[in-house]
Amino acid sequence: MTEQSSSQQVAVVTGAARGIGAATALRLAADGYAVAVVDLEESAGRETVEKIIANGGRALAVGADVSDEAQVEAAVARIAAELGAPVVLVNNAGVLRDNLLFKMSAADWDTVLNVHLRGAFLMTRACQKHMVDAGFGRIVNLSSSSAQGNRGQANYSAAKAGLQGFTKTLAIELGKFGITANAVAPGFIATDMTAATAARVGMEFEAFKQAAASQIPVNRVGVPEDIAHTISFLTSKGAGFVSGQVIYVAGGPLD
Repeated sequence: MTEQSSSQQVAVVTGAARGIGAATALRLAADGYAVAVVDLEESAGRETVEKIIANGGRALAVGADVSDEAQVEAAVARIAAELGAPVVLVNNAGVLRDNLLFKMSAADWDTVLNVHLRGAFLMTRACQKHMVDAGFGRIVNLSSSSAQGNRGQANYSAAKAGLQGFTKTLAIELGKFGITANAVAPGFIATDMTAATAARVGMEFEAFKQAAASQIPVNRVGVPEDIAHTISFLTSKGAGFVSGQVIYVAGGPLD
């Protein structure tokens, strides 16, 4: 971590060790934010932090299970003390426990709902007090096109649909404090998670991506940077009149 700047605003990105989270952390650092890179293990986030610092930014790796209340409170307190009070939060942490309903265990359900939905609640509750104090805040929750339903993902779809309702409620409750809340719902993005989905359905990842691209109007699958660009806009000062929205970033229209 480089020397603290009192004027630099602080962003928190969960699940920022890889994929969409890492791309978002790098983009927000390029936008001028100091970035807290939160992941389950602190060591997992160090590569992202090193890239930010190498590019002249400030960053801090923080280990926390976002579904654990005490760990979240401790993580946000550490971020505020070592990096600065957070005014931007990107709730990106997620896991998959895909299965058809009759094969899905209660543990599979609980794990996914706890990380995605409870995690977003706990992180937001911990960070919003700093945003209220600052009179400025930006919250972006990662939903998914799977919120509309997807075979083998009853848990994931429910969590991602829940995040949309959570986002709209945050926008209503927090708007008067200068805080916006929006959700980004990616379509097919080439990440470790979609590679795991390909494996689950028994397809090679390249073939899986090609099949997906053939159904997408822009004729390609997404990459993490596509999502990071959208989050960059939503967390900007200029996006202060955009709140309570769910933006599908999927290469074409989704209802």
